[in-house]
Amino acid sequence: MPGLIGKKIGMTSVFGADGKNIPCTVIEAGPCVVTQIRTVEKDGYAAVQLAYDEMSEKHASAPLMGHFKKAGTTPKRKLVEFKADFAQELKLGDVLTVADVFAGTAYVDVVGTSKGKGFQGVVKRHGFSGVGGQTHGQHNRLRHPGSLGASSWPSRVFKGMRMAGHTGNERVKIFNLEVIKVMPENNLLVVKGSVPGAKGSYVILED
Repeated sequence: MPGLIGKKIGMTSVFGADGKNIPCTVIEAGPCVVTQIRTVEKDGYAAVQLAYDEMSEKHASAPLMGHFKKAGTTPKRKLVEFKADFAQELKLGDVLTVADVFAGTAYVDVVGTSKGKGFQGVVKRHGFSGVGGQTHGQHNRLRHPGSLGASSWPSRVFKGMRMAGHTGNERVKIFNLEVIKVMPENNLLVVKGSVPGAKGSYVILED
């Protein structure tokens, strides 16, 4: 199984073997339930669908309730497909834990949704330094983008120009985060470094 669905708990730090303090992120990984198995013959591709995080029945739609009952499980909030052929080793209703997937794993990839920052200017969004001094008519332009270039030709702004706009709230994948500790009794995974998203947000862990 190449991965699990999890939830970002928060950050902490641990001391390594060399005595250095290592910043870490704590992730609740699973348990996840197998709710659908896709095959090449039936669906055109091979994948397994996992479900995570309990949800009350009153908040689940009728089609989803039927989907979960077919798998013999309670309603879940998050559904994710992992593409690979697991038809021989998994069946509907199987429960996967962090010990089943990441025991002995040294590195993982983590996919999350970054924190939304709303509409931001070029200094925060792209790291511009701003126009500069307040003399020579530069009034209230300390954090402005400055000139955008073009004159009579092409008389427009080129596509892709770095400008102010919506920032964050994007799918971000962090590769090769070192696994510091696996705590199967609490379904926790401790990885070195930061993980995209706010506390309590869903993440996808890939082996």
